[in-house]
Amino acid sequence: MKDGQTISPQGDRPCYILAIETSCDETSVAIVKDGRTIVANEVSSQVETHRRFGGVVPEVASRKHVETIAFMLEQALHVSALRLSDLSAIAVTQGPGLVGSLLVGLAAAKALALSLELPLIGVHHIAGHIYANRLVQPLEYPLVSLVVSGGHTELVYVEEEGVFRIIGQTRDDAAGEAFDKVARALGLPYPGGPHIDRLAREAEEAVMLPRAWLEPDSYDFSFSGLKSAVSYMLNQARMRGEELAPGPVARGFQESVIDVLTEKSMRAVRAYGGKQLLLAGGVAANRGLRERLAAACAEAGVPLVVPPVSLCTDNAAMIAAAAYLKWRRRQFSPLDIKAEPLMKLEAW
Repeated sequence: MKDGQTISPQGDRPCYILAIETSCDETSVAIVKDGRTIVANEVSSQVETHRRFGGVVPEVASRKHVETIAFMLEQALHVSALRLSDLSAIAVTQGPGLVGSLLVGLAAAKALALSLELPLIGVHHIAGHIYANRLVQPLEYPLVSLVVSGGHTELVYVEEEGVFRIIGQTRDDAAGEAFDKVARALGLPYPGGPHIDRLAREAEEAVMLPRAWLEPDSYDFSFSGLKSAVSYMLNQARMRGEELAPGPVARGFQESVIDVLTEKSMRAVRAYGGKQLLLAGGVAANRGLRERLAAACAEAGVPLVVPPVSLCTDNAAMIAAAAYLKWRRRQFSPLDIKAEPLMKLEAW
């Protein structure tokens, strides 16, 4: 089935969904027309605030959201040149994420929906990452999506629009977490992923590191052992009075992660008859991963759909894109919905 055009429930009037994303440390507000055209997508990052701590501090993140959310709403409306009366619905990330951060976005979304008498649509954060790809090109079902973000590494089978089945997930550290922890061990700044990717591309050689394949038929992932192997190797070198060059270590680590992600993704596409492979999540910005998956998909004759880097990291446009699926079906949320930090994708 192809993700084609549908008749708007408002007739010929465009559907403008204002979406709010505050699941972690980005405060984002976007307005998307008819589920596909980004009118505004404003993002305020807290990276500089959390860099000194080496990671996201939940209490600090939620306070920064409180300070920023009103300005981001005004900015999105200004950039879009729309009026509040032009909006069709208000969407918001309901979960998963940091509970304090989620609550800030939910409070703002509920206030807008109530005051403007507009429908409220709660959205699963990972559904947003998957449907960020719909802002790039039409989707064809069934498809398989590889989701690689800070706290998630999952293979998701999407049999039809909005119907998700997780067929593989991390058993310990997600890929993004492993990148940050290895980067910290190498003395690299937070967030570590971009620095690992850069060093890996510049290095002429790679140290050999293990691949965690798990059971032969498993689509699950495990990166904790790989992270421990890097730490052990660095500690052993320091005990000998040596200091390993970070480039070969970064390349060996990244190649190990990419080998496993690529092999399991392609095996899932073959097993489930996926017409497309979607890449989603913050780690989807990794150039090494994008290039390896592109080569594997080209060899297999399967289209790879990857959003631009600006839509890989957390943003509200992806939340609006996912919300549009619910808006078409009139699947609105009550005003008393709660933040769900452990929200399940299959029941979104």
